[in-house]
Amino acid sequence: MTKWYVAAKKADFEEIGKKYHIDPVVARIIRNRDIISDQEIEQFLYGGKDSLHSPFLLKDMDRAVEAVIKAVAEREKIRIIGDYDIDGVCATHVLRRGFRFIGADVDTVIPHRVKDGYGINEHLIEEAHRDGIQWIITCDNGIAAAEQIALAEQLGIRVIITDHHEIPFEKNADGSKSYSLPKALAVIDPKQEDCGYPFQGICGAVVAYKFIEALFERVLEKKTQEDRAEEEPGYQKVLEELFEFAAFATVGDVMELKEENRIIVKLGLALMQHSKNAGLRALMQVNGLEGARLNAYHIGFVLGPCLNASGRLDTAEHALALLEENDAAEAMRLAGELKRLNDSRKDMTLKGVEAACEMIEAKEKMEDVLIVYLPECHESLAGIVAGRVREKYGHPVFILTDGEDAVKGSGRSIEAYDMYAEMNCCKDLFLKFGGHKMAAGLSMKRENVKEFCRRLNEKSCLTAEDFEERVHIDVPMPFSYVTMSLIEELSLLEPFGNGNPKPLFADRNITFLSGRIMGKNKNAARFQVQDTHGKRYELIYFGNLASFFSFVEEKFGKEASEMLQGVQEKKVENICMNVTYYPSINEFRGRKSLQFVMQYYC
Repeated sequence: MTKWYVAAKKADFEEIGKKYHIDPVVARIIRNRDIISDQEIEQFLYGGKDSLHSPFLLKDMDRAVEAVIKAVAEREKIRIIGDYDIDGVCATHVLRRGFRFIGADVDTVIPHRVKDGYGINEHLIEEAHRDGIQWIITCDNGIAAAEQIALAEQLGIRVIITDHHEIPFEKNADGSKSYSLPKALAVIDPKQEDCGYPFQGICGAVVAYKFIEALFERVLEKKTQEDRAEEEPGYQKVLEELFEFAAFATVGDVMELKEENRIIVKLGLALMQHSKNAGLRALMQVNGLEGARLNAYHIGFVLGPCLNASGRLDTAEHALALLEENDAAEAMRLAGELKRLNDSRKDMTLKGVEAACEMIEAKEKMEDVLIVYLPECHESLAGIVAGRVREKYGHPVFILTDGEDAVKGSGRSIEAYDMYAEMNCCKDLFLKFGGHKMAAGLSMKRENVKEFCRRLNEKSCLTAEDFEERVHIDVPMPFSYVTMSLIEELSLLEPFGNGNPKPLFADRNITFLSGRIMGKNKNAARFQVQDTHGKRYELIYFGNLASFFSFVEEKFGKEASEMLQGVQEKKVENICMNVTYYPSINEFRGRKSLQFVMQYYC
């Protein structure tokens, strides 16, 4: 069940259009993204690196930078402890490359998803102590590791935390929250209450990049004017290389493409087009993207999953090795291995989703919070399976699996359900848990699974309306309004993704004249349609074809469905629907034409 909503935010779109030389439709879309002031509009349309925030606005940045500079000067041993997902791998690469450039004695450890679990743990601390490590720098983890950090300090290892996750808290009797931070030498996390950084929504790799940016700035300040002038271009070149991975991780970790995140991704994608990183170039090549105009989709759904597959099914050290490889031939070998791992991950994910759906539909009643125990599912795939199941049913979902010594699980939520807050209410059931509003991870004893399910569903305040898919239409706009120049202007709004969705338009009473299924896998359809003025257009659909043709058959008859599938040529009149769409340009043999991509229908 879907409900269509038309954005009704007000502004003088004609005036905004004139002021910024954009179509009023583009002005309306910008207003729908809550971009209101002149400064915000200017930054949204034309923002560059000078719009990004200073790294020194992050709490403890000064302290961390000075500590690292001193450690490097005294040749103290530094270990970076990262994480096994896209964000963690990119953050680890950023820190190691930056530290090595200034001459640090540094190595890295990425925890093994199954053997070590998420983030820093006692085993890794003790291992660092045995290896004579004097400094641990975390990236994309550490904010919830107070006990582990305390152990490190006891063993004489100083710790700097760089993270972006939520700060652990206790709920007080009056409903307020008491936050608790690890006692590290420095804690760099924009979500700290007393952190003055203007934007909390950056990922771990961006925090790491800001650290290196600040570090380089201070190192250069300490040099003579002559040395600085000579060496600064080299520092800037490294920062440019690392900027790509801040952008890559922002998309891969599904951060909102708002404020500086959107600028980081926009600029980073442009750099990736001509990346000097052999590993990234190889990954593009094995996925058929060499020479393609990269966008956020390619990172989120093609390249990123290959890096993630390494940490899911093997060790993320392979992904890190790819990013650090300079030899083109070896980079191609590593990239090919990651792609093969990702192909295997896709097959395993499909089986997990099918098994979860069977269990859900076997129950008499669908619960508010879907908790599915799949003991045979690879624990690293629980989050992906949970996400797919949530997409299908529109409910918050937890997928639980059997780990080596406990039940482990991942959750994916819906907008109306704060998953992390609800888990905090039953944290006595967990051995370990963490996350945020829309996603979480956990481990627990097997005997607590039923109680976990009972408590979350008994306390749920979700309503039937919360489970409905909401389709937000930016502009009700006839097909006839669309021009090539408007489509080109819409590119000013890119990159699209979480927090900055691709604009959605709608037109009423569109008549479907003919159609055919296309594509190697028969997973798309092309239709000839006509608007109320008799003008004809080409409409493409990449959605669930079975559901679409079932809808057509139910509403217009079997012959109508068969005609639109191209099965029979007998014409059926009056197949008329309302559609939402996004316009694009189709280029074939040098000829450009308008093409409309259907998203929803009714």
